[in-house]
Amino acid sequence: MKALKYIFFLLLILIIGIAIYIAVQPNSFEVKRERTINAPAAVIYNNVIDFKNWEAWSSWVEKDPETVITLSEQTKGVGGAYSWVDSHGEGNMKTLATKPNVSIDQELQFGDFDPSKIQWEFTPTEDGKTNVVWKMNSENVPFIFKASALASGGFDNMIGPDFERGLEKLDSLVVESMKVYSIKVNGVTQHSGGFYLYNTTSCKISELDTKMQDMLPKVGAYAITHNITMAGPPFVYYHKWDEANNAVMFSCCIPTTSQVITADDSDILTGQLQPFKAVETTLTGDYANLKEAWDTTMKYITENNLEFTDENGPMLETYLTDPTSTPNPADWITKIYIAVK
Repeated sequence: MKALKYIFFLLLILIIGIAIYIAVQPNSFEVKRERTINAPAAVIYNNVIDFKNWEAWSSWVEKDPETVITLSEQTKGVGGAYSWVDSHGEGNMKTLATKPNVSIDQELQFGDFDPSKIQWEFTPTEDGKTNVVWKMNSENVPFIFKASALASGGFDNMIGPDFERGLEKLDSLVVESMKVYSIKVNGVTQHSGGFYLYNTTSCKISELDTKMQDMLPKVGAYAITHNITMAGPPFVYYHKWDEANNAVMFSCCIPTTSQVITADDSDILTGQLQPFKAVETTLTGDYANLKEAWDTTMKYITENNLEFTDENGPMLETYLTDPTSTPNPADWITKIYIAVK
């Protein structure tokens, strides 16, 4: 009997000692993980800022698929929120502050315990990628969380791997979302033609993108500088395409409401397209899919026994979307027009 009392007292002392050890652990912690994602900051931010996207890349839902998520009426931006119930209990999260495409401040709460702070930072890199930082910290850690952290080897070991997996899944989903595209041949239509400003050049097909990125902004800048009203989205006019010799001749164009007389010493010229019948195709997605869109249009013309007007018939690529205001390539819209009889 005495032995049992001694064992009981030893266990009690051990429990009290452990409890004291847990209690004197720091009342604050910070866990941070980061990952460089091959996507514009705005694309990643637009995903993270809306809680309806979180389930798709949540590492916690992946581990506990029976988790029940309830979305609030508002899920996006400041005031957006959601809650969940899983095998560990219930929790909720809400967004407190944002700097669009730069940072997000959120509040995470488990049950009735004091909330923790969640912070996101999105920093563009020189090579067009984005460094994403996901951080969690608290200044008033409850006893039970201290105990769980000690059992797991610390808060970093307990939370860090979930952050790493979440960022890994976010990376994959964001990158794949930018690859989505569709091509639709709309059939034969009438292009209205009109006046336009342009500059023109010949180059290797392999140099096309670089040349275009240099030339098109110059035409747009000329129109803005000279207070010229643009009559529509910019387009490229292909005069010659010779794959056998890796050669292309093209013009970068801005449509205008009327004829514009440019200075004799300017490399910006003025032209006019007469109205013409054309096969129209819409590409929704990255410009990397333009070759497939052109090939699809050419195939349509052949299969429907249509004829090209002549070798100089207009072949246009019109850019309806400004990539600077629409960061996700999956949302870019381009229309192709190939003149037919």
